[in-house]
Amino acid sequence: MSELDVRELHDPSIPVPEGLQDNVAVTSLSWIYNWSRRSSTWPLLFGLACCAIEMIATATSRYDLSRFGMEVFRASPRQADLLIVSGTVTKKMVVPIVRIYNQMAEPKYVLAMGACASGGGPFKEGYNVVSGIDKYIPTDVYVPGCPPTPQALLWGLIAIHKKIEGQRLGQFNSVPWYSQGPIDDVPMPVLGPDIFDPRQAAVMRAEAERPRPEPRTESQPEVEAESAEPVEG
Repeated sequence: MSELDVRELHDPSIPVPEGLQDNVAVTSLSWIYNWSRRSSTWPLLFGLACCAIEMIATATSRYDLSRFGMEVFRASPRQADLLIVSGTVTKKMVVPIVRIYNQMAEPKYVLAMGACASGGGPFKEGYNVVSGIDKYIPTDVYVPGCPPTPQALLWGLIAIHKKIEGQRLGQFNSVPWYSQGPIDDVPMPVLGPDIFDPRQAAVMRAEAERPRPEPRTESQPEVEAESAEPVEG
């Protein structure tokens, strides 16, 4: 394991004598806190389709996720920080995905890997495919591709790290898990003849109750009934 270079943590706006720069770093609490979080972001061991193969390849020695402290893929959502949705999301599968997301502890992040997870991909017109996982759970980063290469996934992971570095403990808007009160879970989608988000129930109910004009039908000419009485000659 390589030694920590404290100069990476130092705030360049605060001068430190040259003789102490290898041993002393002056920084903020938010920076050291975010540095520790981005350097130990544990992904969830979760794959859906062909994008999961590229995600597995990213964890091999060729690409070396250990550089980012992310080589430990956790098998439990309660020990994971990052949910990588890698593959096609069907209406049947979106229900356990939301359940897994709710079981993850805050702070947590979601990365949509590939065209299918981002917007449905080539299967968007299918009757059983969801047009993007962001319709059901908050998504932080989108990685394009079908499937994305390991280099593209590394780009998405670095984007997650940059987002973590930009959060501040003193700003509740950037770190909602430190705000007062509990954070509500994402409601579970309802799987029936079709899947829908319970958060849209009021909108759908109002749309169903909206008065609509009666359909007009073209009037048909009345046909005179033939008389049953014989005609006198």
